[in-house]
Amino acid sequence: MSATPPAPEHRAKVSEKEARQVAEAAREQDWRKPSFAKELFLGRFRLDLIHPHPLPADEDAQRGEEFLAKLRDFCETKIDSARIEREAQIPDETINGLKELGALGMKIDTKYGGLGLTQVYYNKSLALVGSASPAIGALLSAHQSIGVPQPLKQFGTQEQKDTFLPRCARTDISAFLLTEPDVGSDPARLATTAVPDGDGTYVLDGVKLWTTNGVVADLLVVMARVPKSEGHKGGITAFVVEAGSEGVTVENRNAFMGLRGLENGVTRFHQVRVPAANRIGREGAGLKIALTTLNTGRLSLPAMCVGAGKWCLKIAREWSAEREQWGRPVAFHEAVGSKISFIAATSFALEAVLDLSSQMADEDRNDIRIEAALAKLYGSEMSCLMADELVQIRGGRGFETAESLAARGERAVPAEQVLRDLRINRIFEGSTEIMHLLIAREAVDAHLSVAGDLIDPEKSLTDKAKAGAKAGGFYAKWLPKLVAGPGQLPRTYSEFHPSGHPDLSTHLRYVERSARKLARSTFYAMSRWQGRMETKQGFLGRIVDIGAELFAMSAACVRAELLRTTEAYGREAYQLADAFCRQSRIRVDELFDRLWTNTDDLDRKVVQGVIGGTYTWLEQGVVDPSGDGPWIADATPGPSKRENVHRPIR
Repeated sequence: MSATPPAPEHRAKVSEKEARQVAEAAREQDWRKPSFAKELFLGRFRLDLIHPHPLPADEDAQRGEEFLAKLRDFCETKIDSARIEREAQIPDETINGLKELGALGMKIDTKYGGLGLTQVYYNKSLALVGSASPAIGALLSAHQSIGVPQPLKQFGTQEQKDTFLPRCARTDISAFLLTEPDVGSDPARLATTAVPDGDGTYVLDGVKLWTTNGVVADLLVVMARVPKSEGHKGGITAFVVEAGSEGVTVENRNAFMGLRGLENGVTRFHQVRVPAANRIGREGAGLKIALTTLNTGRLSLPAMCVGAGKWCLKIAREWSAEREQWGRPVAFHEAVGSKISFIAATSFALEAVLDLSSQMADEDRNDIRIEAALAKLYGSEMSCLMADELVQIRGGRGFETAESLAARGERAVPAEQVLRDLRINRIFEGSTEIMHLLIAREAVDAHLSVAGDLIDPEKSLTDKAKAGAKAGGFYAKWLPKLVAGPGQLPRTYSEFHPSGHPDLSTHLRYVERSARKLARSTFYAMSRWQGRMETKQGFLGRIVDIGAELFAMSAACVRAELLRTTEAYGREAYQLADAFCRQSRIRVDELFDRLWTNTDDLDRKVVQGVIGGTYTWLEQGVVDPSGDGPWIADATPGPSKRENVHRPIR
């Protein structure tokens, strides 16, 4: 067995403790506004925070609907999704058409030349354009949700906004550069540097990986480490960088299993001079800026997941009514029908989660950092399941490409492409595993704030005694409230059981009871494992998944009640919400069982054996077709030795 080669000297060596401290320092520590999801994890079902369902202002809705009509026409007449898939590139004329339409500036204020759409209509637009071409959806999302416009909107100076936002609204594509070849979700090891030069500029050196939009971008948001020195606090810092600057080289355009039109690459910076005026925020605030930007930026991914779910439902309905097996349409065979029901009910719930979270973001009355993270987590996971079920419903045709179907005379349905395209959403902007940990950290924040010192092995006995007294007071008031609640009263939430409609009140009572059970489970786990709680990632992941289901059930019920009072299909909305909640409750009950009945301990032992080489005999009998080369590419700073494949849109 060959030894693992040592890490190159340029790689940052950071301890687990140091990495945790960097991540914790970047967290938004305070909760200045209420949060429905935070309360849910604490065992408090605050239905009043989401019901009645908030609605956009009439003016915002009118402006949004007018743009959606124009965008739909563009999608139907100007976007050739088959060509984008075939050529693995979005044509320049398509991108220029989006610029003329104003799609680059959907979220940018009208005073800077943007459309000034609300989060609700921005997400509806992404769902629409993403259904036409997921690659275009990704381009627009990366540009506005995490690219230059969003961090400048929240943290930029007025001069920066005046300089860059008009360009981003109409002409310039932007990209967000954080990840490096050896740095993913552990920014403490960030290697790209920005060294102050003493003349009002910073000099950037380093390599960035998976730069969505980076191949065609005009402007870049770059995260780099400023060394601490006299007059410079240092730390991870955000900069706006002109993509055409001397020393910026796009060394590779990456190719993926899906999203073949994605303009994603590797970008090298060598002695790139950036004016101090292009620094966003203060030195050392870069990671906090990135995480804050992602709080609402994450909503763009579930938006495209919603669009995909709606498309899956449409194809499943049309195909399953047409295709006959054993004398009747396959839709009426229970094995297929259950899949269609899952797709329909889950599409309804995902849209409910997205619209509710987006409207709360627009109103800014609530802190939605957990809601947005849950929407991203739940949307990315469930949309993949829906696409997978569609492929199964389509059978062999689901596995066949649209081009092949068309070649032999059948409707070109890109089911396999949608499955491939959606798969990245479970990794983009925080993998499912990282989202579990991120949400879990926020979910247990109240516990750590009162009992953190109590379970910290490095704290003194005096500190632990103070923490014990503080925790005792908190839990003496909190724990009794978890014993009983409105969910045990048969008539609670009776407004969700109107005459002639399915009874949704029973599901809301279930959510209330389950929220208290969830909080009790979390408390018991902290009491049992204390400081080792953070290592119980399987447990924490299930806690978060339960919270996601409860949030989705709540959103589905609230949306159904809104549609009952505002639309002609209110009864049907109630039916979908009822179906979703019944399906969700089965998943929640299973997750609760798996909190304490699982193979987590055994899995850890098996992993130790795998990594230690105990089971290498099991790998015999195969050949490895992988090519040669290091697992992680060398990213040593220095001049580029490769051709610049940057492709400005003409």
